Amino acid sequence: MNVERTKGLVRRAAVYAALADPTRLRIVDLLSAGDASPSELANLLAMPSNLLAHHLNVLEAEGLVRRRRSEGDRRRSYLHLVSDDLANLMPVASHSAQRVLFVCTANTARSHLAVALWRRSSNVSAASAGTHPTARIDPRAIAAAARHHLPMRRVRPQQISDVHRDGDLVITVCDLAHEELGGHADLHWSIPDPVRVGNDQAFDEAFESIAQRVSLLAPQLAVS
Repeated sequence: MNVERTKGLVRRAAVYAALADPTRLRIVDLLSAGDASPSELANLLAMPSNLLAHHLNVLEAEGLVRRRRSEGDRRRSYLHLVSDDLANLMPVASHSAQRVLFVCTANTARSHLAVALWRRSSNVSAASAGTHPTARIDPRAIAAAARHHLPMRRVRPQQISDVHRDGDLVITVCDLAHEELGGHADLHWSIPDPVRVGNDQAFDEAFESIAQRVSLLAPQLAVS
């Protein structure tokens, strides 16, 4: 058996071992749809924080889960799933919605990229909005989409109250928006704000992070 194949088998064995516990598998299922803070996971699982910390430590040690400090409430962190080893393990059609509504604060970059990526991956319709929308889409977001050969519609940023409708699956793609909406968002994707950094790399990283999450959720979502 060659070295590369052996490494691959060892890696797969480690992943399966980490997921052999039903609680850890449930955590992976939850994070396959969206990011969550440890306290949010503890509430969803009805689990004490010390036991949850143990399970998260196992998943993080195997590189299946990563955490990032919130850009809103700096006391918070958000956990997100690293999907490279999990492509064939995700639940199928576990959510349904009439439409996906992506929300960030300014509705100027991440939410529009998310809509464009979603439309490329799913037949469930999508829209975007902001909690405090600005006047226009950031030109650097349009440029990032163009670099990745992704069509993106030039629309005016809109207020969430003017866009949201019954049947929407609301996904926040901004920590500030998620914390502002509280429990009114269905899922959260903790995507660092590329506008704050302002360079092409930041927008490309936001693009790739959103694309990863879209690839995980789209197969799970059916039209209601």
